[in-house]
Amino acid sequence: MDRKTFIRKTSAGIIVGIPMMSMLGCSSSDDGGGPNPGPNPNPNPNPNPQANCVENGTQSSISANHGHNLTVSKEDVEAAEEKTYTLSQASTDNHIHEITISADQFNTLKGNNSISVTSTNQAGHTHSVSVSCA
Repeated sequence: MDRKTFIRKTSAGIIVGIPMMSMLGCSSSDDGGGPNPGPNPNPNPNPNPQANCVENGTQSSISANHGHNLTVSKEDVEAAEEKTYTLSQASTDNHIHEITISADQFNTLKGNNSISVTSTNQAGHTHSVSVSCA
Protein backbone atom coordinates (compact mmCIF):
# COMPACT_ATOMS: atom_id res chain seq x y z
CA MET A 1 0.00 0.00 0.00
CA ASP A 2 1.39 3.37 -0.95
CA ARG A 3 1.37 6.46 1.30
CA LYS A 4 -1.54 8.16 -0.50
CA THR A 5 -3.79 5.09 -0.19
CA PHE A 6 -2.85 4.66 3.49
CA ILE A 7 -3.77 8.29 4.31
CA ARG A 8 -7.05 8.06 2.38
CA LYS A 9 -8.13 4.82 4.13
CA THR A 10 -7.04 6.05 7.55
CA SER A 11 -8.91 9.35 7.10
CA ALA A 12 -12.06 7.54 5.97
CA GLY A 13 -11.83 5.24 8.99
CA ILE A 14 -11.54 8.20 11.35
CA ILE A 15 -14.36 10.12 9.69
CA VAL A 16 -16.70 7.12 9.95
CA GLY A 17 -15.32 5.65 13.19
CA ILE A 18 -15.55 8.65 15.53
CA PRO A 19 -19.26 9.38 14.96
CA MET A 20 -19.99 5.63 15.11
CA MET A 21 -18.21 5.28 18.46
CA SER A 22 -20.04 8.34 19.74
CA MET A 23 -23.42 6.88 18.74
CA LEU A 24 -22.61 3.52 20.30
CA GLY A 25 -21.49 5.19 23.50
CA CYS A 26 -24.72 7.15 23.79
CA SER A 27 -26.99 4.22 23.10
CA SER A 28 -25.92 2.00 25.96
CA SER A 29 -27.88 2.09 29.17
CA ASP A 30 -26.90 1.24 32.71
CA ASP A 31 -30.45 1.00 34.00
CA GLY A 32 -31.00 -2.60 33.02
CA GLY A 33 -32.56 -1.74 29.68
CA GLY A 34 -36.05 -1.29 31.10
CA PRO A 35 -38.64 1.00 29.61
CA ASN A 36 -38.15 4.75 29.71
CA PRO A 37 -39.83 6.02 32.89
CA GLY A 38 -41.05 9.11 31.07
CA PRO A 39 -40.69 12.72 32.08
CA ASN A 40 -39.83 13.65 35.63
CA PRO A 41 -43.17 13.81 37.49
CA ASN A 42 -41.63 16.44 39.78
CA PRO A 43 -40.27 19.23 37.55
CA ASN A 44 -38.99 21.36 40.47
CA PRO A 45 -37.23 18.94 42.78
CA ASN A 46 -35.90 20.23 46.05
CA PRO A 47 -32.15 20.79 45.55
CA ASN A 48 -31.61 19.89 49.22
CA PRO A 49 -33.23 16.51 49.98
CA GLN A 50 -32.73 17.11 53.72
CA ALA A 51 -34.81 20.30 53.60
CA ASN A 52 -38.35 20.26 54.96
CA CYS A 53 -40.77 23.17 54.42
CA VAL A 54 -43.20 22.09 57.15
CA GLU A 55 -40.47 21.67 59.77
CA ASN A 56 -38.00 24.39 58.77
CA GLY A 57 -39.93 26.94 56.71
CA THR A 58 -38.67 28.26 53.40
CA GLN A 59 -36.00 30.31 51.73
CA SER A 60 -36.58 32.61 48.77
CA SER A 61 -34.61 33.79 45.79
CA ILE A 62 -35.73 36.88 43.85
CA SER A 63 -34.46 37.51 40.32
CA ALA A 64 -32.93 40.87 39.44
CA ASN A 65 -33.25 41.73 43.10
CA HIS A 66 -32.53 45.21 44.31
CA GLY A 67 -33.55 45.08 47.94
CA HIS A 68 -36.75 43.01 48.11
CA ASN A 69 -37.25 40.19 50.64
CA LEU A 70 -39.87 37.49 51.11
CA THR A 71 -40.61 35.25 54.08
CA VAL A 72 -42.99 32.30 53.80
CA SER A 73 -43.45 30.72 57.20
CA LYS A 74 -43.73 27.01 57.93
CA GLU A 75 -47.18 27.76 59.38
CA ASP A 76 -48.31 29.15 56.02
CA VAL A 77 -46.96 26.05 54.27
CA GLU A 78 -48.77 23.77 56.72
CA ALA A 79 -52.07 25.69 56.30
CA ALA A 80 -51.78 25.40 52.48
CA GLU A 81 -54.30 28.17 51.83
CA GLU A 82 -53.87 30.71 49.04
CA LYS A 83 -52.09 33.78 50.31
CA THR A 84 -50.77 37.05 48.87
CA TYR A 85 -47.42 38.30 50.11
CA THR A 86 -45.88 41.73 49.80
CA LEU A 87 -42.22 41.71 48.87
CA SER A 88 -40.45 44.14 51.15
CA GLN A 89 -39.90 47.66 49.85
CA ALA A 90 -36.91 48.07 47.57
CA SER A 91 -34.27 50.30 49.07
CA THR A 92 -33.46 52.00 45.77
CA ASP A 93 -36.78 53.52 44.70
CA ASN A 94 -39.31 52.72 47.44
CA HIS A 95 -41.70 50.41 45.62
CA ILE A 96 -43.24 47.05 46.49
CA HIS A 97 -44.35 43.98 44.59
CA GLU A 98 -46.82 41.26 45.51
CA ILE A 99 -46.95 37.55 44.79
CA THR A 100 -49.76 35.07 45.37
CA ILE A 101 -49.04 31.49 46.33
CA SER A 102 -51.94 29.15 45.56
CA ALA A 103 -53.11 26.21 47.67
CA ASP A 104 -51.67 23.85 45.02
CA GLN A 105 -48.30 25.60 45.23
CA PHE A 106 -48.35 25.31 49.03
CA ASN A 107 -49.02 21.58 48.62
CA THR A 108 -45.98 21.43 46.33
CA LEU A 109 -43.95 23.05 49.11
CA LYS A 110 -45.42 20.57 51.63
CA GLY A 111 -43.98 17.84 49.41
CA ASN A 112 -40.57 19.53 49.90
CA ASN A 113 -40.38 20.78 46.31
CA SER A 114 -39.69 24.31 45.11
CA ILE A 115 -42.06 26.68 43.31
CA SER A 116 -41.65 29.79 41.14
CA VAL A 117 -44.00 32.76 41.07
CA THR A 118 -43.91 36.04 39.13
CA SER A 119 -44.50 39.23 41.07
CA THR A 120 -46.82 42.06 40.18
CA ASN A 121 -45.47 44.77 37.89
CA GLN A 122 -44.34 47.86 39.78
CA ALA A 123 -41.94 50.58 38.66
CA GLY A 124 -42.00 49.03 35.20
CA HIS A 125 -40.73 45.56 36.09
CA THR A 126 -41.55 42.19 37.68
CA HIS A 127 -39.45 39.65 39.57
CA SER A 128 -39.37 35.88 39.36
CA VAL A 129 -39.50 34.54 42.90
CA SER A 130 -38.34 30.99 43.71
CA VAL A 131 -39.42 29.53 47.05
CA SER A 132 -37.72 26.37 48.30
CA CYS A 133 -37.53 24.47 51.56
CA ALA A 134 -34.97 25.36 54.21
